[in-house]
Amino acid sequence: MEQIYLDQASTSFPKAPSVARAVYEYLDGYAVNVNRGGYTSAYSVEEIVYETREQLCRLFHFPESRNVIFTGNVTASLNILLKGLLKKGDHVLVSSMEHNAVMRPLTQLLEEGITFDRIPCMPDGSLCISRVESMITPRTRVLVCLHASNVCGTIMPVRELGRLCQKHGITFILDSAQTAGILPIDMEEMNIDALAFTGHKGLRGPQGIGGFLVKEELVKNMKPLLSGGTGSISHTEEIPDFLPDKFEPGTPNLPGIIGLHAALSDLENRNTPSMEDMFLHEMHLTDQFLSGLRALDPTGNVLRIIGRPDTSRRCAVVSIQTLQKDMAEAAWLLDTQYGIMTRVGLHCAPAAHRTLGTYPLGTIRFSFGPENTEDEIQMALDALKQILI
Repeated sequence: MEQIYLDQASTSFPKAPSVARAVYEYLDGYAVNVNRGGYTSAYSVEEIVYETREQLCRLFHFPESRNVIFTGNVTASLNILLKGLLKKGDHVLVSSMEHNAVMRPLTQLLEEGITFDRIPCMPDGSLCISRVESMITPRTRVLVCLHASNVCGTIMPVRELGRLCQKHGITFILDSAQTAGILPIDMEEMNIDALAFTGHKGLRGPQGIGGFLVKEELVKNMKPLLSGGTGSISHTEEIPDFLPDKFEPGTPNLPGIIGLHAALSDLENRNTPSMEDMFLHEMHLTDQFLSGLRALDPTGNVLRIIGRPDTSRRCAVVSIQTLQKDMAEAAWLLDTQYGIMTRVGLHCAPAAHRTLGTYPLGTIRFSFGPENTEDEIQMALDALKQILI
């Protein structure tokens, strides 16, 4: 049975063509450390790490590569940013569509006297931008928001949020988990103060590598979440006060960074599809899928499409509820009988599901990538017809 992977919002597959080869060559041929060896191969790895920071600066239009910090993923990045910046008495604004990568750290910080309010969103996931200014208080220090929903694909008004944050002197943190490598992000133009990214989704790199880019004016007041050896200023037991060392203790995930470097090189390669071309392809598949769902059930008695009804202001993530069939069973049948891989449940985003009216049952989520095809979308639609109609 042919396998059809439609869970790209969880992690991309297949990875960029050169990723596996780069990781293998490093592990098999010269798996040395950085900042801890005075020999040629160590310096060559350090060069790749530096180049990867530069690649990320180019991708996100950010000026300073030493302010690119590597972590394990978006979740680690958001924890470091939020727990490093916020202090007792501070207030935070978030959207009502946030992933638990934001909401669990903020809920944990309630114990330290830090509060938050949720900017309301519409039932299709769209943020009520007109409500933001009235929710800003004298204690509001940070606005943190995802760029696009991992549940329904709705894209947030990042430029407008950035302008409001700049106007009121609020730090703007963007969670780009669903958009890095998919949508253009210009940190300067969008007034983004800190951007959290992961390597294993739209960037098509390996799992276990992510990071954040942070403006210099925030760094002085950020407390490191972790501390330890960095290979620099080893004569002192104090935490380095310079970047990236201040936030990168211990041995980094070098296979992950090298894999990410290969993925970013592929994204920059003029001989491969551009980010814009890949996004247009994904939107074409999304439109095909949405149109097929409406044709499958024109009366809306069998399934419910969650989020925006078309491809405007959305990325290639589509959630549905099956109204006459248990969703877990439907997802199981898609997998076991048709080889179609999806994700069913609450997607680590209960707040989003409450906003969308899909809590506590959740949804079946279909998400598409640059390697998916029209034939695969049609096979998914045909399978849903067999299961539901």
